[in-house]
Amino acid sequence: MGSLSIWHWIVVIAVVLLLFGRGKISDLMGDVAQGIKAFKKGMQDDDKVADKPESTKAIDHNAAPSAARQDVGSKVV
Repeated sequence: MGSLSIWHWIVVIAVVLLLFGRGKISDLMGDVAQGIKAFKKGMQDDDKVADKPESTKAIDHNAAPSAARQDVGSKVV
């Protein structure tokens, strides 16, 4: 009783075909195939965008600050 035999699978497939019909199942599989194609196309588009070099701004960490704050830690009396 723990494993399903071939007859169990045949009954399950027959019930699914009776409930959904042949047309609905083929439409569903077509929608799944279109979704997979759209996903693959999106992944390829992402790879193309990632391959393009982006302009980056370099920050010079060794440069002295142009305007040092003088009021840090002092109170105005």
